[in-house]
Amino acid sequence: MNRLNNKVAIVTGASSGIGRSTAKLFAAEGAKVVVGARRQAQLDSLVAEIKEAGGTAIAVAGDVRSEDYHKALVATAVGNCGKLDIAFNNAGILGEAGPSTEVSEAGFTEALTINLVASFLAAKHQIGAMVKTGGGSVIFTSTFVGYSFSFPGVAGYAASKSGLIGLTQTLAAEFGAQNVRVNAVLPGGVDTDMYREMNDTEDKQGFITNLHALKRVAKPEEIAQSVLYLASDDSSFVSGTASLVDGGASITRT
Repeated sequence: MNRLNNKVAIVTGASSGIGRSTAKLFAAEGAKVVVGARRQAQLDSLVAEIKEAGGTAIAVAGDVRSEDYHKALVATAVGNCGKLDIAFNNAGILGEAGPSTEVSEAGFTEALTINLVASFLAAKHQIGAMVKTGGGSVIFTSTFVGYSFSFPGVAGYAASKSGLIGLTQTLAAEFGAQNVRVNAVLPGGVDTDMYREMNDTEDKQGFITNLHALKRVAKPEEIAQSVLYLASDDSSFVSGTASLVDGGASITRT
């Protein structure tokens, strides 16, 4: 407990899934958390849960495509808590799926904008705040899709999420000397709303489960534990990594 004592964190995509679980874990470990997503009601319920458990959280609803929104998240953290130590940029979408020859330009661009461009805009302002107070940890949610292997019909998702790895490496190289660490976590299958949207039948879920060496998908709370490691001082010499948390999917051929 208290691995994040006296730390201040931003978590985007916090209304459900990995983001919600991570925000609750950060708060339980002592961080003051600013939670962001589009859905105000879900954020309000998350803040209530965190406060009921004795933690500290503030909700700021908005659209991650807006640079002003990222400025507002950072301003809330700094204005209310005095600094920013940790940012978990987790907001993302599956995007328009289907054969790549039939995916619309708008659909492909939307995936890039929300999954990749928005993460760049977030980090741009988060890192600026971290540098002023001696450093911090930035974490992106990427995926094994488009890294270890991929599937038909997810070009926008795979391209945008794999692009985060290049962004991670560049930011880590650029700001490491100022004590800013930047890493990406690459989950395997996780039982979230997005997972169930992508795998909407028992056959599809069975196929995905079998891809993993552990023969199951993760709970969001399990991914949150890996994010906690990257956020905490336990990973003080870890930067620029694409950290697989995939239940052995990358090494499974059975």
